[in-house]
Amino acid sequence: MTVTNNGIQYAVQIITKHFGKPVAKVCETLLKSGPLNLGDLIRSTTLTPQQVKNSLLILVQHNCVQPFTQESKAGLKVQYIAVYDNILHRLRFAKFLAVVAQELDDDCKQLLAGLLEHGRLTQQQLMDRANQKSKSNSSQVQIAAQDNFVRLVTARFVERCPAPEPLLEEAPEQEGPKKPRTKSAKMAQVSETIEQRVLAAARPMEAIRFLIMTDAETDDPSQKSENNSSSMSVGEKRKFDDLDIGEEHGSNDKEVILWRANFEQFIHCLRHKACVENVRAQHDDEAAVELGETLKATRTAETKVKTDYSALKESIELLQNDEVELIVLKRYGEDAYRIFRLLTMQSKSGRFFETDMISKEALVDKNEAPKILYKLWKDDYVHMEKLSLTTAKQSQVMVWKVHKPIVWTHVLDEMYHAAYNLVKRYDHEREENKEVTNTPKEKRVGELEKKANRFLGVRKIMALSLMKLDDALMLFHDF
Repeated sequence: MTVTNNGIQYAVQIITKHFGKPVAKVCETLLKSGPLNLGDLIRSTTLTPQQVKNSLLILVQHNCVQPFTQESKAGLKVQYIAVYDNILHRLRFAKFLAVVAQELDDDCKQLLAGLLEHGRLTQQQLMDRANQKSKSNSSQVQIAAQDNFVRLVTARFVERCPAPEPLLEEAPEQEGPKKPRTKSAKMAQVSETIEQRVLAAARPMEAIRFLIMTDAETDDPSQKSENNSSSMSVGEKRKFDDLDIGEEHGSNDKEVILWRANFEQFIHCLRHKACVENVRAQHDDEAAVELGETLKATRTAETKVKTDYSALKESIELLQNDEVELIVLKRYGEDAYRIFRLLTMQSKSGRFFETDMISKEALVDKNEAPKILYKLWKDDYVHMEKLSLTTAKQSQVMVWKVHKPIVWTHVLDEMYHAAYNLVKRYDHEREENKEVTNTPKEKRVGELEKKANRFLGVRKIMALSLMKLDDALMLFHDF
């Protein structure tokens, strides 16, 4: 779906909280303007060149921006594009860690936590971090960490990082006269966005994307060309040719392989979980377990996050319908719910309904139906057209239908806005209760203790609300 203004505002809020305002300014500029080279980015942000370079290093390190090379009149030029989905995934780290803990174990979860914290690390840096956490340099810790790393990669929860500056080829153009295509061919031929093309160009070939190599094997020249990275300690940022900010960040002669969390695989798992729970609610545990095993067995066959598997697709559509219908029920009442459900069930046919027919089919009072439909139309939940009639009795009649893509985009935009406001309210509550949080627990007595308990309760409710809201966001944007 198209990223809306509220969606951009929410993404910028996430980056601001995690990395600060200068980094968020660079990210916001890329989200609004699209791909930019370093010079244009500096001019657009009004930040200093050093601030922009440092911000890009952070954003690339944490997989929120992807550099790429594109040919221009002046020759090859490095440009930068924001990776919107990866920005939103930053609020899902707890969900990703829970997936690994459930499918593997807590040791793998701790190893993954290092990648989520630092964005990109070498295999050795992950081993060093495991030693630091265990406060031991024993060979047993190294062996266990190595085994856990292999398990994460084998399960495709960890992957090699994309190419640092892939060359983006020109978009293919259609040659010759246009030929009529079938409906299925038209659906298959969906033009890719520039972000999708860049990410596809940067993604390692499947043959090496999950390939683990020994130290001796990394000296192979053919592998060096696939991985252009700097020698660094845990927490340091990568160096890119266009972002050279000092000799202290210079790269070694020996190239290393960087790894990162594979967000695509986590979305697969969360989508499958949502479908399984839906089957459990609609049928029983046995049907849910059977579906879960089937989906897990075929997970690696899903080459794209938004799969076209019919069973999954139908399940996701049902969940989306339920989510929007629940919104309509809570906001407009039962009569509106029945009207919207009727129109939603007929949306695939593209059929319009007259007001009187809607009143009859949805069992809604004839005088109330037009008022409800007008409210839904005003808030962009239904589509309305006026048909002119030649009869003397009535010159014009209004007909209605639900246009799902438009309504779903509208609902998603409302969710972005709600999430933004929820995080903003949380920040306000935290600021208002700074005195409480800065006071040691044993010194919180009397009124201060009451304030502390209230804030902890509010924080818990807001955290749960944001988690549920993010589940709905994934349902419409990621699934």
